[in-house]
Amino acid sequence: MAQESPKNSAAEIPVTSNGEVDDSREHGFNRDLKHSLPSGLGLSETQITSHGFDNTKEGVIEAGAFQGGQRTQTKSGPVILADEIKNPAMEKLELVRKWSLNTYKCTRQIISEKLGRGSRTVDLELEAQIDILRDNKKKYENILKLAQTLSTQLFQMVHTQRQLGDAFADLSLKSLELHEEFGYNADTQKLLAKNGETLLGAINFFIASVNTLVNKTIEDTLMTVKQYESARIEYDAYRTDLEELNLGPRDANTLPKIEQSQHLFQAHKEKYDKMRNDVSVKLKFLEENKVKVLHNQLVLFHNAIAAYFAGNQKQLEQTLKQFHIKLKTPGVDAPSWLEEQ
Repeated sequence: MAQESPKNSAAEIPVTSNGEVDDSREHGFNRDLKHSLPSGLGLSETQITSHGFDNTKEGVIEAGAFQGGQRTQTKSGPVILADEIKNPAMEKLELVRKWSLNTYKCTRQIISEKLGRGSRTVDLELEAQIDILRDNKKKYENILKLAQTLSTQLFQMVHTQRQLGDAFADLSLKSLELHEEFGYNADTQKLLAKNGETLLGAINFFIASVNTLVNKTIEDTLMTVKQYESARIEYDAYRTDLEELNLGPRDANTLPKIEQSQHLFQAHKEKYDKMRNDVSVKLKFLEENKVKVLHNQLVLFHNAIAAYFAGNQKQLEQTLKQFHIKLKTPGVDAPSWLEEQ
């Protein structure tokens, strides 16, 4: 009597009539496993799905929060971050729009003022100081131009005197009968050339100081004045817009525009007040600095010219020492840093 071989239930693979694997036992196993777990423990539901032995994967385990025997699935979708990431192109477009609107308002205000139709804010005291500064700048530029012309002409005269002195000295050596006469003239021309170089150093120092005052200090103040005038035009432009809106009807459509115009007007008013204060402070400091600089330079110019034409070489050299002016010897380069040590 043939004995049946023991069979392992785990090795039995039920097959349906179509040749497919029967997974009814698997579902039953999963159902029994769910009932065997005690309820209320907050465990995650686990579903084990097995596949055929010919698949490389042994199983897929799906886990989810256990809520009353049902698993809640989270919905996924695109994440939108509002007002956090802005498009650079849109930012540039917005800046161009604001700039265009501001330019239009300011241009309209300037045209209205030139045609006599628009009103402008005027600070009489400050405007008078600005007009005086601009007029003085023109006069200082004229003085600077004339001083530069004098320096050029004096340089040519000194160069000619030096050449003339060399010519007299050469003739004094070759003309024995006129040796003394040529020698006197050679010494005189060389002395005049030396004094002329000293005067030239004083004039060039005067030119450099006045040039710094005119083209740097005063110009910097005038740049602030231009910014103040631009702020004044913007202030008047937005003030005019606010006045026009206040004269119109007040309803649900115009009230937001009035509030926005009031906000812009207040911002430009603060900017205008700040620039006006900056101009007042700079004009005050400029006046003090101008008086101090021009006082020293005018004293230097007068003393140097007077000593030169009086033939007082000692006084001329003393004037340069008083203002700490060092003359550069012609044909001699400045000492190196090693020589200065």
